[in-house]
Amino acid sequence: MAERAAPKDSWYARWNQKFIVEERQLQPEVRRRLLATAAVLIGVGLVAFLFLLVSVLTHTMFQHFDEPVAEWFRTQRSPGLTGFMIALAVIFGPVALPIIVLVVVVCWGIAARHAWRPFLLAAGMVSGVVLAGLLAPAVRHPRPPVELMLFGADTSYSFPSGHVLGTADFLLLLAFLLASRRQNTKFTAAAFTAAIVGIVIQIASRLYLGYHWISDTTASVALSMVVLGTVMAIDTRRTVLSPGQQPRGPHSQLQEDGS
Repeated sequence: MAERAAPKDSWYARWNQKFIVEERQLQPEVRRRLLATAAVLIGVGLVAFLFLLVSVLTHTMFQHFDEPVAEWFRTQRSPGLTGFMIALAVIFGPVALPIIVLVVVVCWGIAARHAWRPFLLAAGMVSGVVLAGLLAPAVRHPRPPVELMLFGADTSYSFPSGHVLGTADFLLLLAFLLASRRQNTKFTAAAFTAAIVGIVIQIASRLYLGYHWISDTTASVALSMVVLGTVMAIDTRRTVLSPGQQPRGPHSQLQEDGS
């Protein structure tokens, strides 16, 4: 006997419509380009991260830049700039950033027609937290000397930088999840430019305050490229339909706006 479809007013139908179903039509070449971009991000991010990991473990190659870069940032210190860098550390730190992400995810999920993109944002952020939590004690890379830190002592391990990883994941994922629905070149360029500027500033903050090496922060960016590429691939495979292709779900409706 064929399985009877769930009534449109059932809890399953409502949950499926709100949470799962978000589909959009793009030309096949656009879909292929998105998937190719995702593959490049994942590949480049993995290669860069492995290179940095080997550099840190063997104390060779890129790690030779750690001390000179740290010394240069120490020479730029001033009272006014220190206050600004501390503010960045607090905003994108382990207390404030999760609250910001939670507020964005909840408000977006309530306001949007579908909760698919807020879910992807939350999943990407959790992935970053898990990666940082697993890698830091495994690599055991020491931080710069405690006496050089400007916002209290931190004796935990430093590779990769959790602050930079969280910032990069949040800004890059948000830029992609917003820009991918608008299909507007100027908006996409502006969104990713703002994300990159925010990441660079956060990297500068961690180096300036004396909590990380350049190898730590660069490794975080490499990991964020992997997270972004993975989310991009999942989103494209799940939501993109070719012109004329029928929606997959019985209650599916093609997205018509950029909400």
